[in-house]
Amino acid sequence: MHKVNKLTEGNIYQALFKLALPIMGTSFVQLAYSTTDMMWVGRIGTKAVAAVGTAGFYTWLAVAFILIPQIGAEVGVAQAVGRKDPVAAKSYIQHSLQLIICLAVVYGAVMFTFRDALIGFFRLGDAEIISQAITYLAIAACGLLFYFLNPVLTAIFNGYGDSRTPFWINSLGLVVNMLLDPLLVLGWGPFPRLEVAGAAIATVIAQAVVTLVFLRHLRRQPELFAGVKLLQAPDRAYIRQIVTLGLPVALKNGLFAAIAMVIARIIAQWGPIPIAVQQVGSQIEAISWMTAGGFQTAMSTFVGQNYGAKKWQRVQKGYAVGMTIMFVFGLAASLLLIFAARPLFAIFITEAETLRAGIIYLRILGLSQLFMCLEATTAGAFNGLGNTVPPSVVSILFNGLRIPAALLLSATALGLNGVWWTISISSVFKGTVLPLWYLWHSKQLAAKELQTSCA
Repeated sequence: MHKVNKLTEGNIYQALFKLALPIMGTSFVQLAYSTTDMMWVGRIGTKAVAAVGTAGFYTWLAVAFILIPQIGAEVGVAQAVGRKDPVAAKSYIQHSLQLIICLAVVYGAVMFTFRDALIGFFRLGDAEIISQAITYLAIAACGLLFYFLNPVLTAIFNGYGDSRTPFWINSLGLVVNMLLDPLLVLGWGPFPRLEVAGAAIATVIAQAVVTLVFLRHLRRQPELFAGVKLLQAPDRAYIRQIVTLGLPVALKNGLFAAIAMVIARIIAQWGPIPIAVQQVGSQIEAISWMTAGGFQTAMSTFVGQNYGAKKWQRVQKGYAVGMTIMFVFGLAASLLLIFAARPLFAIFITEAETLRAGIIYLRILGLSQLFMCLEATTAGAFNGLGNTVPPSVVSILFNGLRIPAALLLSATALGLNGVWWTISISSVFKGTVLPLWYLWHSKQLAAKELQTSCA
């Protein structure tokens, strides 16, 4: 195993960067799966992009279920490591894996069985798009166990402070996906042209490879997984703790995905172009929010280990350092989306009408990238403290307001652009309110820590 990053001592900048860079790299790798699919599917046409994007809402929604054991493993393991309690760490590992396997089987069965109705929800109105979306969803459902397992296995290593191992393993899966996409989507060489189905098959195979490599690697890590018994009856106390940690985050992300699905239904009235614009645009925008999400995980692990080790001043300094780093990155991301919108969107789709709409989307969403980065970093700090409720409350509140706001603004002269403004403005509010909440909460904790030390 790689040397674990000692987050409870030494230079904070160095500790955060050593942990965060591989995690951000892993986030980009996970993003690159769908981006690679979208690039190759984009060569088929706007309808194919709309089909993959529509089906993708349900794999996005699945992330809400994944997050319950993922956050439980990440925070539980990190705090146990900070307390130097290996028995508790292994218990969190065992119960997180048991929970994710059960969730994968149930969600996959529902997604496969009700695939027609699930795609029908969007009222796409185009038989070709509907057929392709159903096909993609059915294939994705068959490989859902791998899709669920890999983030939890990644979180376990991150919780220990070893973010390099999952980065390299997930990168291997990306390479497999990149090699298979042109072969299966466009039918290069002796392979048949499977188009949308080919993109789904390539992703499933790549994720299966990642899971197999993870399992092979785990056999060489007795310090992490010796004594982990997946067939043993779970301890309700640990399941309860994992759900308590992960459920608020899962609800936040699940409602976020559900709200995005309603927004997609709203924009569907303008035809397939806005659907494709949102799907491609979100892939580009994800450059910033996946980076922020990776840094969020690093902040969660850093805060979790130091909070477990009762090093409160280091927690406060780590948060200040993290916010400074992400302020710089978020500002750069905003400027990039605003001033380089045309060349960025043209990487995916060059059809004139879709490109024009895509440029507008990126410029409007570019205004909120800085605030999104600040929100994600602060959410990571809250998670590390074991208090996952505030980020969930802020996210649910302002994301929920997107639906009525989108309906109101889209009915004005803004039209479709009113929907994009709704998304951007709500992100600005989230990135302002949550850091203010954290500053208040940290003062309360600091006062308690001072009282405890004086006593």
